[in-house]
Amino acid sequence: MEPQLSHRVGDGVATVVIRYPAKRNAMTADMWRALPPLLDELTADADVHALVLTGEGETFCAGADISTLRGSPDEAQGLATLAEEALAAFPKPTLAAIRGYCVGGGSQLAAACDLRFAEEGALFGVTPAKLGIVYSASSTRRLVSLVGPATAKYLLFSGELIYAERALRTGLVDEVLPEGTLDKRVAEFMRVLTSRSLLTQAAAKEFANGRTDRDAYWAAQAGGGGDTAEGVASFLERRQPRFTWMP
Repeated sequence: MEPQLSHRVGDGVATVVIRYPAKRNAMTADMWRALPPLLDELTADADVHALVLTGEGETFCAGADISTLRGSPDEAQGLATLAEEALAAFPKPTLAAIRGYCVGGGSQLAAACDLRFAEEGALFGVTPAKLGIVYSASSTRRLVSLVGPATAKYLLFSGELIYAERALRTGLVDEVLPEGTLDKRVAEFMRVLTSRSLLTQAAAKEFANGRTDRDAYWAAQAGGGGDTAEGVASFLERRQPRFTWMP
């Protein structure tokens, strides 16, 4: 199978799959380049209310394809950072569904998602120290925001791998699921997310990510978007809400 990012859309959810099983779903330069325009396409798709990022088979992503670092390590790292930032900026909820290795560039992508669900036995590592690479400032800050400075330093200084249970304790993942149950749990949670107001989710995502200049914008969206009125009406009428706001 040629290395690629594939995607499908169904029931309000876009599922993006990292496919390069011959190298544990390592990301090639072309795959890094393909992610930002794919995310732009999915942002504009009115049928997409949330996004799941996962890997083909039993591995999430073992990092960047190291062979791409031989020519221009700076260029390869720049592509990874651009893809990470594009994923972090995706305006709808994102979730990484993780099995097996989530290492290096894979951990960058997972950290850029809003949430991370992992299967028992998954392994996490932030490994630039093994290659003599300076982890970008934005990637480092994102990691610190998830796990705190002490754990971020442990991961960055050592490049050691940690299991999902420790990742859960540090805040690197949000849920750890028994083997064989990850897909079911992710599907259940996506049904919850897609039933909620995307207006609320989009505003909360910006605020949680530290943006401070759009209070008036979101107040206007709430006032004119109809989701608030629909939410109140559905509650009083004891029915499921039909939220319609889109970014």
